[in-house]
Amino acid sequence: MPRMKFRRSRPVASKRRKKARIREPAKCRFCRAKVKEVDYKDVAGLTRLTTQQGKLYSRKRSGNCAGHQRSFKRAVKRARFLALMPYVG
Repeated sequence: MPRMKFRRSRPVASKRRKKARIREPAKCRFCRAKVKEVDYKDVAGLTRLTTQQGKLYSRKRSGNCAGHQRSFKRAVKRARFLALMPYVG
């Protein structure tokens, strides 16, 4: 018995394309606030960017730009030295 071909009502390859959304790049939290240097006395803000064990979140995880990540690192070191933050959680 010969094989019969069935035609589809619409072609398979023509899926609807989603409209491309142009999204502006996310800015670092310190850039949005227009902060020049991260303040070591803002302990609440610094602890938000550290883990429970006291480790610093990476740039990718925290969303900081390179300059503010370095400034954040220095601020945490100063806060630890002045006993505002613990070295280990």
